[in-house]
Amino acid sequence: MPKNIKRSWAEPYKMKMVELLKMTTPAQRKKALKEAGYNTFLLRSEDVYIDLLTDSGTSAMSDRQWAGMMMGDEAYAGSRNYYHLEDVVKKVYGYKYLVPTHQGRGAENIISRILIKKGDIIPGNMYFTTTRLHQELAGGKFEDIIIDEAHDSENLFPFKGNVDLNKLDKLVKKYGAKKIPYVSIATSVNMAGGQPISIQNLKELRAYTKKHGIKIIHDMTRVAENAYFIQEREKGYANKSVKEIVKEICALTDGATMSAKKDALVNIGGFLAVNDWDVFEEARNMVVVYEGLHTYGGLAGRDMEAMAIGITESVDDDHIRARVGQVLYLGEKMMEYGIPIVKPIGGHGIFVDAKKFLPHIPQDDFPAQTLAAEIYLDSGVRTMERGIVSAGRKANGENYYPKLELVRFTVPRRVYTQAHMDVIAESTARVYDRRNKIRGLKMIYEPKYLRFFQAKFEIK
Repeated sequence: MPKNIKRSWAEPYKMKMVELLKMTTPAQRKKALKEAGYNTFLLRSEDVYIDLLTDSGTSAMSDRQWAGMMMGDEAYAGSRNYYHLEDVVKKVYGYKYLVPTHQGRGAENIISRILIKKGDIIPGNMYFTTTRLHQELAGGKFEDIIIDEAHDSENLFPFKGNVDLNKLDKLVKKYGAKKIPYVSIATSVNMAGGQPISIQNLKELRAYTKKHGIKIIHDMTRVAENAYFIQEREKGYANKSVKEIVKEICALTDGATMSAKKDALVNIGGFLAVNDWDVFEEARNMVVVYEGLHTYGGLAGRDMEAMAIGITESVDDDHIRARVGQVLYLGEKMMEYGIPIVKPIGGHGIFVDAKKFLPHIPQDDFPAQTLAAEIYLDSGVRTMERGIVSAGRKANGENYYPKLELVRFTVPRRVYTQAHMDVIAESTARVYDRRNKIRGLKMIYEPKYLRFFQAKFEIK
């Protein structure tokens, strides 16, 4: 092979089954979108061609996971699948104690109720919607301590998920360490565009929190993707496996909430994992109230078995290289078309900068929500808003105004081909060509909590 020919990568799997997709007409999409109130969450999945709404529970399970589903022990108490899952969590992540939950937000609810008292401050490396809401419902207040580079979509800093220790120190000095029950740390920070945190930054944070007696609770939903970026970008980690790096990340924290619907490659499930016996004992009691018995936590035995197998598959180097590689491929195609995206490209999706895409639409007219609707109209590709709608309102009723106003193109794992990625990029480019003719939206219905799921809009 000539030296100047690029070597392509391919998915490390082959397909055994396919699901037919529905092709819609522009008129059908226009009708469906209007009925959904211009909110892509309210579209029926049968009206969607390529679904990039989320990577949560939308990945394809492996033959081994499906085989594991047939070995579900559906005993109400003491399912063998629970003990298998417990062993895998200890082996892969290193946490001592496991409490299964129906999905990640179940774990967020439990840990928030256990650790947060009214008036507490919870610093974190950028908010996430459900995480912050559970913290607020427990009486706490979230404070953003992510580095400033994370709020700039064009900044190429390789670890935009890092914590700014000076911001954290100011909070400790202002409120006192006793008012900070834990620091909330996400790996592959979703709202920043899937941006990773470095091991070096985590080590510095661990040293600081130990000094002040503050816990670190880890949102480990996409920890394997974060580990891949550490392997690629951080000095001293190129020869370490993703599995080894994942274990090191977790060892620098005190506990974790997990939505297994992402990294762990299942359609439902999650858990809370901790190292503190007293926290575990309280969580084990609370899960019975909110989720189910402590050995199933709202899940069937077959779901726990699929999760245990999926966790093992998620830290395989070939798998994660192909998973992130497909996202990189889509991002590079978009950049070829001049589409403004968050850089560096993150691990679970492409985040288009709606402020730069639609600079004539003010943030109060929901540019990201508008753009998600326009992309669906063009091709039937479903994306989602990550901007002012997702940010919600403050306690006083005022809107939060995030610096990043993004549309998330979230790529499910092991589901689509590179040809699908081409279609997505080409559709976005077509919308970009007519961007100056696009008008914003106004909100006509707003639910009390997490409005991005159910809000409705109309064209201004």
